[in-house]
Amino acid sequence: MPVLAAAFLFSVIGSFGGMLVAASILVVRDETRRRAVSWLISFAVGTLLGAALLKLLPEALERLAPGPAFSALLAGILTFFILEKLVLWRHCHEDGDCAVHDTAASLVIVGDAFHTFVDGALITAATLTSIPLGLSTALAAAAHEVPQEIGDFAVLLHAGYSRTRAFVLNVASGAAGIAGALVVYLAVGPVPSVLPYVLAFAAGCFLYVAMTDLIPGLHRGQIDRNPVRQVALICAGLAAIAWM
Repeated sequence: MPVLAAAFLFSVIGSFGGMLVAASILVVRDETRRRAVSWLISFAVGTLLGAALLKLLPEALERLAPGPAFSALLAGILTFFILEKLVLWRHCHEDGDCAVHDTAASLVIVGDAFHTFVDGALITAATLTSIPLGLSTALAAAAHEVPQEIGDFAVLLHAGYSRTRAFVLNVASGAAGIAGALVVYLAVGPVPSVLPYVLAFAAGCFLYVAMTDLIPGLHRGQIDRNPVRQVALICAGLAAIAWM
């Protein structure tokens, strides 16, 4: 498969795969949906940690000295921290009332579009390095998108949007992932020496999302109170990435 085609395919998986799963989960009963979301969040933690520490960072360290590689990783963590402070990143992963639901719906769409743009860019950078790395990165991005998209749907419904309009708006924001893929392909493709820095940066991004956005909710027991199931699903996510 040509690299460009694979990059766009994986970006579509990362951008729209989670959204389609989230849309299907929204039609089931409330109790079933809450259970599914809690399980998916634990699985997403495993995929994000696995993609960051088992795939992206080792690949970057094969091409970079530890100093530059970890500097790029740190830059990814700090970038996501700044984005969160700018209210572009924080998402609620529950479909009930939460503080995030008071945020303007338009800001949620903008933040989601920017998030998806970055996901598409990171997936493409990984794909330009190797097809398997691109696929594992896309899986991690899609796994995190499921609970995130459910939260985004909840914000839009809470703001008075119909289910159809909320879905259309999420599709529109998901298209930003394709734009991110194209930008990185055109910008980084001719300068392959930049790729390992982007991979380490992506590892930092995934670590930040897993450890500040998802894991704290698991510790508080607001998402899933069963620690054995949490660990099992995290391990399942790690295994899925390691197997690729």
